[in-house]
Parts: sequence; structure tokens; C-alpha cells
Amino acid sequence: MFWLSSPDQRATALPAVWLVATDHRPATLTERSALRRGLARTILAKQLGLEPEIVRINHEPGGRPLIAGPGGDGLHISLATRASVVALALGHARVGVDVEQVEPDRQPPFAALHPCEQAMLQALPPPDRPLAFARLWSAKEAYVKALGTGFLWPPESFLVRFADQDRFLVEDPQRPGSARGYSRIIRNGGHETMAAAFIQLI
Repeated sequence: MFWLSSPDQRATALPAVWLVATDHRPATLTERSALRRGLARTILAKQLGLEPEIVRINHEPGGRPLIAGPGGDGLHISLATRASVVALALGHARVGVDVEQVEPDRQPPFAALHPCEQAMLQALPPPDRPLAFARLWSAKEAYVKALGTGFLWPPESFLVRFADQDRFLVEDPQRPGSARGYSRIIRNGGHETMAAAFIQLI
């Protein structure tokens, strides 16, 4: 699994995640979508050896993105935008990616978490909770994106356990076994701290 930071980088193997800090801070959902899709076309064009204008991204009825143009057969993508960071995951099976900003003044929404996740956060000193919550929530978002359900799959119904700083497991009673994912902390242009998560469903 590869983490990349530039749209000009080409992954030598998949799965891979591009976490790209841009100079843009979109103010509306329309601006965020345009930034995300434009950068996604650039990344995919480089990876697939195509011109950016040839790359087409459509969406399934549930909202999950897919490569509709040439070169997309057998590939799965996931997209995310937060602040000025755009994330794209690419793999040969269903993938999910998310980026969350660490918000020091925000209280975690405990009711939206699994009881074990609530206990984990409440056991931490209050100053440590915003980063832990951002890591946790990005992992949960990445998981439901990979499923293609969004939070129609209730976030409190499944459990994210961190094995260490870089890896996590998802235990979901509605799916057999456990899913494994990867986590990363980045600095957005030296300003905000961001938590990113990636998962691929096998």
C-alpha cells in the first residue's frame, strides 16, 4: 500500500492513496466537488497514461465514484476533500478514503460512536481527544465509502480498533471477519493537522 503526495506521482503498485495539499480552500460544496474531480482526473490520467480530458468519473446510484472512461476496467476509486486537501484512493477491490481536520475546540459526538469507541475516547485526557476522534472518524468514513452505503450504515453499529498509529481493524457484525485499514497524520501546508484513513475490502 502506497501513500503519495503529488498528482504527478505514479504508483508502481496498487492499492495507493494520493493525499494532495492544494492552494485552494473551497467555500462551497460545488467548489469542493470541482476541486476534487479536477485533481482526480489529473491523477488518474497520469496513472492510466491518458490525457486528463479523456478521464471520466461517474457515480453509482448510492454515490460511490467510478471510472467510466478508458482504462477503468477492474479499478475502484474513492475521493475525499477537507480544507485544501484532496484524497484519492485507487485499487483492484472496493476502496474507501477519508480526510478529517483535527478540531481542538470540538467535542466528539459520542452518540454516533460504538460503545467501545466512546470508552476509548473518554479514557484519554481531553486535549488528546480531538486527534483521536479525527483518526477514528476518518476510518469510519473510509469504511462506509468502501461499502458504498455512506452512513446509511449506522456509524455506531461497527467498531474501529487501532492496532497502532498506522493500522486499524473494522469489526462489523453485519459483515463476516474484519476489514483492515491504514491511517496517517499529515500537516496541511504547515497549518491544520489532518487525519487520513484508507481501507480496501477484500
